Amino acid sequence: MARVPEQASERPATASGPGRVLVAVYAIFAVAATSRAAVQIATRFDEAPVPYVLSAFAAVVYLLATFALARTGILWWRIALVACSVELAGVLVVGTLSVFDQAAFPDAAVWSNYGMGYLFIPLVLPVIGLLWLRRTAPTRTPR
Repeated sequence: MARVPEQASERPATASGPGRVLVAVYAIFAVAATSRAAVQIATRFDEAPVPYVLSAFAAVVYLLATFALARTGILWWRIALVACSVELAGVLVVGTLSVFDQAAFPDAAVWSNYGMGYLFIPLVLPVIGLLWLRRTAPTRTPR
């Protein structure tokens, strides 16, 4: 299997342009999801524990994606790939469950109804993130 060398002086693809915007949007969603989950869990956890825990999970995924997208190297690229993939799967699964099993979601989570409460950005963001990661994929060098 080919190995990708790490270069210490390599700048991340998110140092400027569209990559910087992507990291900024992820950071905003990380703050929003963290704040929402913290308030929900601290004040009304007994009302709807499933959506509130899912909001906290979404916050962790957004934080991880933000940090990984801002970093350089194959390891961080892979972590960003996993985070964006988990985010997309989460918004699709939670979105579908919240539409078909409304009793399990008495209050909204970040990913409820495919992120409708956030203008569907949680549905679109991981797709953009995955496309960006595809564009900035590390090149493999032959042995």
